[in-house]
Amino acid sequence: MTDATPQSTFRGLPLTPDQDTEIRHYIKKKEQHDAPWDTAELEAMLRDMLEPPGDDDGGLGSTVDETKAATERATASIDETMEPIEACEERNAAMETEGMRGPKR
Repeated sequence: MTDATPQSTFRGLPLTPDQDTEIRHYIKKKEQHDAPWDTAELEAMLRDMLEPPGDDDGGLGSTVDETKAATERATASIDETMEPIEACEERNAAMETEGMRGPKR
């Protein structure tokens, strides 16, 4: 297999050899069916290949922050004079309640 360089790839784009092969295969299949190959579908494929995926809903950081906040709220409901087992059960119940409320927005 030859190395894919911007000079040898589809329209000079910085594609990996696998990506270039996938694009050329797509074009070949479209041409075999006498269909136009320069479509929105090809444009979307190229966009997916060239742009890194974005964070969905704030990414992992916001999920961790929400979990920490829920844990702190649940821990605040525990009385220091409780037995350890009772405190653990209360904390678990409070965490379940926080989980049912859903993320804070």
